[in-house]
Amino acid sequence: MNTRAPRNEGHPYQNPALTPDERTEDLLARMTLEEKAGQLFHTMLTMNPDGTLIETGDPAMVPMSTTDLLETKGLTHFNLLGSYGAREMALWQNALQERAAATRLGIPVTLSTDPRNAFTDNPGAALNAGAFSQWPEPIGLGAIGDAELVHRFADTVRREYLAVGFRVALHPQIDLATDPRWSRQSGTFGNDARLTGELAAAYIRGLQGDTLGSQSVATMVKHFPGGGPQKDGEDPHFPHGKEQIYPGGMRDHHLAPFKAAIAAGASQMMPYYGQPIGTDWEEVGFGFNKDVLTGLLRDELGFTGIVCTDWGLLTDAKILGETHVARAWGVEHLSPAERAAKSLDAGADQFGGEQCPELIVELVRSGRITETRIDASVGRLLREKFVLGLFDNPYVDIDAASRIVGNPEFTAAGEDAQRRAITVLTNRDTLLPLTGAPKLYLQGVRPEAAAAYGQVVSDPAQADIAVVRLSTPYEERANKFESFFHSGDLSFPPAELAALLDLMKTVPTIACVNLERAAVFPEIADHAAALLADFGASDTAVLDVVFGHATAQGRLPFELPRSMAAVAASREDVPNDTEDPVFPAGHGLTL
Repeated sequence: MNTRAPRNEGHPYQNPALTPDERTEDLLARMTLEEKAGQLFHTMLTMNPDGTLIETGDPAMVPMSTTDLLETKGLTHFNLLGSYGAREMALWQNALQERAAATRLGIPVTLSTDPRNAFTDNPGAALNAGAFSQWPEPIGLGAIGDAELVHRFADTVRREYLAVGFRVALHPQIDLATDPRWSRQSGTFGNDARLTGELAAAYIRGLQGDTLGSQSVATMVKHFPGGGPQKDGEDPHFPHGKEQIYPGGMRDHHLAPFKAAIAAGASQMMPYYGQPIGTDWEEVGFGFNKDVLTGLLRDELGFTGIVCTDWGLLTDAKILGETHVARAWGVEHLSPAERAAKSLDAGADQFGGEQCPELIVELVRSGRITETRIDASVGRLLREKFVLGLFDNPYVDIDAASRIVGNPEFTAAGEDAQRRAITVLTNRDTLLPLTGAPKLYLQGVRPEAAAAYGQVVSDPAQADIAVVRLSTPYEERANKFESFFHSGDLSFPPAELAALLDLMKTVPTIACVNLERAAVFPEIADHAAALLADFGASDTAVLDVVFGHATAQGRLPFELPRSMAAVAASREDVPNDTEDPVFPAGHGLTL
């Protein structure tokens, strides 16, 4: 159990009987400029696998030192990278909070995380579930389209996060997947703006509750004002994907889910990297864009919460040993300090993925930014810490963490959702569901999983049925970090496609394609005995649907194009815009 008492020297900001506003005002008045500057940065941190704090020299994706970040630079907002055991994460977060409590003012840490309850493992977007319950990707929740299920999912995530100390979710991602090539589609709910808004509201309420409080996980909704319409479907993490365009004039369509999120009480908002081209907005990345952050988000939509930029807007950084330029699209010519000033002027409160508070000190002391402006953002950030109860009890129960995270109830709910999200695209001659114990030839399926359903054979000529699991094709990118962002061509390479078609001629073949984004496979659709799509599912989940032990309820959250030529001719901001798709959005059969 947690028996630690919160730090209390009798200062008003340490008094839980006062309001968050009163406590914030008192604490802010006690802070030095350097301490305020540290609050404006929300950066990455890792831990050692045994739950101890990481320091200089320890292995990490990017070099880091807990002591330097917390005590020297004064940061108190951290995004944990990596997957670890629940008990070890709880140990680490308590050690981190103890270290924070020993600083001059004892400001507790706000710990955040990217999504970590599904199958994606991309250090720039989401983490594999590991110890946590494993659900389909958000795109699979969109395929199911059930707001009650999304609320249950988010409430489960909330309880798992609270058990290990996560108090900010760097999600939901409520962009619309309008360009079939875009690499971030699996984190969305699809391209239906109305449904996305409905599911976003359920998600936010599941994590935060009706009001933000001590049992809440704050949501950082992303990516305002809607990622997705990226030129040629590339991603603005990288210079060749920086342009965001609206050739179909559907800017308001992409904005609609964010209006629903604000109405649901979203606590924080993350603007995307994209640089809008050909609009009435300034042609600079959204994190620097006053037209968008102040004119649209604050003034027009009335958002009063925290605005945290996406990661890495100010300085160049090494990731996986390779140098990546700052994602300062449209303001590349500015210095890091000038970029920070422009972002603050635009309306941002905090810089994601950066750790350079000295820039803020320099800006204030030079007169470029007033301390009053800094106080406005620091006040928002501190107030949320008080509302979340971090000053009153920042610690977690280490034993409870192991009992709660990934417990049987949560695991079963996630596995059920995996099955529900599977989408049946074709079922020739009503082959499905299979019966009996057929001889099974497998590709991409673990034999030990299939053995419970039939006799596994190694020769397709001896099989009654082949079961093949496939992944959405993508172009290999040379850069290590970019290799995690699956982009480009959606069609199967000719040799792989020919081998699949040969198999289908040899034996009736059930193909299941994991759709992390749309895929182009008309030939597979024509020749498979049955064709399924999954959005994150175990082999057992897929086989349960194939054999009728579970019911697939998914409907396509986007269309599946007929050719890459049709994709190239479509408009990036328009949903379901390819000519003569193989399967339209919303398609799905009931077995």
